[in-house]
Amino acid sequence: MTVKQLSLPELTETCVRLGVPGVGLWREPVQAYGVEAAARLVRDAGLAVTTLCRGGFLTAVDPVLRKEALDDNRGAIDEAAALGTDTLVLVSGGLPDGDKDLRGARERIADALAELAPYGARQGVRLAIEPLHPMFASDRCVVSTLDQALDLAERFPADQVGVAVDTYHIWWDDRAPAAVARAAERIFTFQLADWITPLPAGVLNGRGQIGDGAIDMRAWRERVDAAGYTGAIEVELFNDELWARDGVELLTEVTRRYLAHAL
Repeated sequence: MTVKQLSLPELTETCVRLGVPGVGLWREPVQAYGVEAAARLVRDAGLAVTTLCRGGFLTAVDPVLRKEALDDNRGAIDEAAALGTDTLVLVSGGLPDGDKDLRGARERIADALAELAPYGARQGVRLAIEPLHPMFASDRCVVSTLDQALDLAERFPADQVGVAVDTYHIWWDDRAPAAVARAAERIFTFQLADWITPLPAGVLNGRGQIGDGAIDMRAWRERVDAAGYTGAIEVELFNDELWARDGVELLTEVTRRYLAHAL
């Protein structure tokens, strides 16, 4: 999504040229290209699919909507397996219309995970709960802190359910460094994006280029290193101004910023 202006062939070609070894994919462009075709494209380029994003949205109360969500997540697990990644990132879902019960919504996520985690395990796909900044709690994700994500994940085997550590969403939380250490083997992916202000209207597409904002990327990378994480580090930027730029130029800049600010 960082360079969604690039087609999948353009993305893979540029990653190879820049020496980027893997790519985190999103379901919508993969589905548009074709899951099997996308898997073949990335595999033939010699790249790893680090994660697939996103599953989740598991807070519905209505039985029909709940079933639809579970079916969609099983489909996402199947897609992840076909792409060759062992990690599906979950954005858990916000409050249903008229609902004000955050705790109840989180319990419905746990109920859904109890059904999805064993299915994922049979497919070789782990579920990574991603906490989102509290400004998204009402409409997008009732899991707002890394500790809340771990409280859910720790109900399940460590090789089935873990967390996504995203600097953009947790940097503000003074309990998050300890939560990173607590997460340990449950850190399934580590993502970078900077916090810049003022936030744009709608706030969703306000993620800043690495080095342009308030987050100490290297400090967070050192924390996940100390927790034992050895997996891929992803850059995930949602930003209309960045998307309006030339995608190859932007991806080149991203790699340079990563080397300058995260290593």
